[in-house]
Amino acid sequence: MAARHTALLALTLTLAPLTLPAQTPAYARTDVPASTSEPAATLSPGSVPLPDWTTDASVPFSVGEAAVYEVRFGAVRVGSASTEVKGVEDIRGIPAWHTVFTLKGGTFFYHVNDVFESWIDRATFNSLRFYQTQEEGHGDRQKRYEIYPDKGTYVEMDKHPPREHPGVRNPLDDGSFLFFLRTVPLEVGKVYESSRYFRPERNPIRIRVLRKETIEVPAGKFNCIVVQPVIKTAGIFSENGQAEVWISDDPRHIVVQLKSKLSFGSINLYLKSYRAGS
Repeated sequence: MAARHTALLALTLTLAPLTLPAQTPAYARTDVPASTSEPAATLSPGSVPLPDWTTDASVPFSVGEAAVYEVRFGAVRVGSASTEVKGVEDIRGIPAWHTVFTLKGGTFFYHVNDVFESWIDRATFNSLRFYQTQEEGHGDRQKRYEIYPDKGTYVEMDKHPPREHPGVRNPLDDGSFLFFLRTVPLEVGKVYESSRYFRPERNPIRIRVLRKETIEVPAGKFNCIVVQPVIKTAGIFSENGQAEVWISDDPRHIVVQLKSKLSFGSINLYLKSYRAGS
């Protein structure tokens, strides 16, 4: 189960596109709102809102970018992980970055092969589609979400029939959130807060900017900003997990290292190699 929690990052972090039909599909609806208007979010004491995306902002990544990580459970190497910006694809007529996070590894009694994929609107940085494929132990699990920022809804495509739920405006999924975080100027000592996670019951997401630190990983030495993401989940970014993410303090804003303390041990990711995009 340790490797499964690692996959839930989000790194951090997309294949087999599934395009919705043009006509109105027969979704099973679950209290879908009549409009996308939402009340203003109330921030927690001491928090500041995570800055909005602006269409003229430059992003620190491009198509072809790839990072490879060594995954350790405590001191034991248990596998590898990677993130990649695969390309730009058309999602319902919208150009979208296609990002992929993969995790492979395990022990002699438990094996993992997980893929997390996100499709992100290049103009708004809204999540449009999110796929999870998890092969863990003797079980497989697939989740397919189509996300509709204009309607403020998302659809579970793996349900029969597909099931529509209330969502949020300007949604982000697990993978797209950390790519978005790489575009944001982060100030040490501040706590940033956002209600952009596409499943409303998991909001708000909080980002504590803890410190600056120089670290050495297999890929080399990096000056980093250390942040602590907190999400309402039982996974690696839960409040009890005390996860810390090291992001390079340079224009690339690479995720260099991740550590999380969980009840069964410590999960760590260390950057092994990085390839810039074209």
